[in-house]
Amino acid sequence: MNTVNVDSLHEPVMLARTLELLSPALTGNSAVLVDCTLGLGGHSESFLRAFENLTIIGIDRDRSALDLAKKRLAPFGERVKFFHGTYDQISEAIEANGCKEVAAILMDLGVSSMQIDNADRGFAYSFDAPLDMRMDVDSGITAAQLIATASEAELTRIFRDYGEERFAAKIASELASSRGAAPIVSSKQLASIISNVVPFIPGKSSGHPAKRVFQALRIAVNEELEILESAVPAAIDALAVGGRLLVLSYHSLEDRIVKQAIVSASTSSAPLELPFELPEHAPVLKLVVKGAEKASLEEIASNPRSASVRLRAAEKTRKVA
Repeated sequence: MNTVNVDSLHEPVMLARTLELLSPALTGNSAVLVDCTLGLGGHSESFLRAFENLTIIGIDRDRSALDLAKKRLAPFGERVKFFHGTYDQISEAIEANGCKEVAAILMDLGVSSMQIDNADRGFAYSFDAPLDMRMDVDSGITAAQLIATASEAELTRIFRDYGEERFAAKIASELASSRGAAPIVSSKQLASIISNVVPFIPGKSSGHPAKRVFQALRIAVNEELEILESAVPAAIDALAVGGRLLVLSYHSLEDRIVKQAIVSASTSSAPLELPFELPEHAPVLKLVVKGAEKASLEEIASNPRSASVRLRAAEKTRKVA
C-alpha cells in the first residue's frame, strides 16, 4: 500500500483567504471550529497555529486520513478532537465532544490528494488498481460492485448527472455489454473501455476521456451529493450566532447545492403580501462574500488543485426556534 509523507504535502487550497474569512468568529477564549473534511489536517494545523485558544473537531469518513491527521496534529494535544463519520453527522460530532454550538465550520469538499495519489484506492485512472473508490473502505459498495449491479439506465443517469458526460448512454451500454463477458474490476479496465467510446481529439479534447466517469462513480459510491444536501443545513444549525460557515467546492454540482442552501438561509421568508418582516421570517445567514470566489492566478500556478475551487462563506445572524 502506498504511504503518504505528511510533511511534504502542498498547502491547502485558499488557505490565507480561509483564515481571513473565519478569523472574526475565532477570537474568543474557547472558540470551536469544526473541520468537516479533515483529510490530512492541513487547514486545521494552520488554524491551530494561528489561534492559540482554538479547539478543533475534525470529521472524516476515511480512517486512513484520520490516522495520518492524528499524527500530524499530535503536537496540539487536547485542542484537537476526532470523529469518524460523514459531515452530515456534524451534530453528533459536536455533541460527542461536549458542544451544543460552534464558532466556525469549514468544508473542503471532494476527494483528497491523498486518496487520489494512493494507487490502491482506485480513485484515479492513471493507476491500475481495484475499482474501490470508497472514502470509507469499511462500508458501502465499491465502484466495481456498482458497475456490476446497476442497470444500464442507472449507469447512464450516474454518468450524465454526476459526471456531466455527453457520451453517458454509449459508455453505459458498452459497460453493460463488457461486464457480461468479464467482470470490470480494475481502473485500467474501466479507463480502457471508456477510451474506446469517448472520442479524443488532440488539441481540442480536455483531459483524459475517463475523467468525468471516474468522478461520477466516486460521487455515486460515496453518496456525496445526498450527504452534502443534508450537511449544509446541519452546519447552519450547529453554528452559534455570529459563527461563520465556509465551503470550498470543486465542481458545479457541489457548488449548486451549497449556493442554494446558503442563499435560502440568507433570504427573508416573509410572505410578499406582508407589509413588515416578523422576527421568525428574518434571514438566518448574511453573506460574507458576494457569490463564489475563485483562487488567484498565482495560487493556481503553484497549486493546480485550486483551479476549479469556488469559495462561499456566510455568518449566522439569528437562532432558529
